[in-house]
Amino acid sequence: MDELDSAIIRELQADARQSNRELARKLGIAPSTCLERVRSLTHRGVIRGYHAEIDLTALNRGVQAFIAVQVRPLSRAVIDAFKDAVRGMPEVLAVFVLAGGDDFQLHVAVQDLDHLHSFLVDRLSKRREIVSFRSSVIYQREHNNVLSPLPAD
Repeated sequence: MDELDSAIIRELQADARQSNRELARKLGIAPSTCLERVRSLTHRGVIRGYHAEIDLTALNRGVQAFIAVQVRPLSRAVIDAFKDAVRGMPEVLAVFVLAGGDDFQLHVAVQDLDHLHSFLVDRLSKRREIVSFRSSVIYQREHNNVLSPLPAD
């Protein structure tokens, strides 16, 4: 990736809904050059998609939590089966497979604390491969919407 690719990525992260013509104008390049660069970034897998950021409270998901999970026995079959099972649960926003003390980190969003408790006790704890889990309620979430490449050192 060169500086122009990085600038395109930065602009699209800030506003992915802008037209190619507007993007080209901001970058000071021809629209055809801009379109070709965006297509190349997409083809190379640098741009993986365009998404709408949704307010979870508007979807009746006002409580978010991280859930650290340990499973046993540790095998590819158990890890893959657990990952597939929880990814299909409507409360789960993201599944992270980890190294270290915990095997998974789940990011969940539910209506309220009672629903979080029900999810943990009635759904998650019934999975036979889980040996332990811990939950941490998220009070606030801030994230960086615009990422830049880090230096290659």
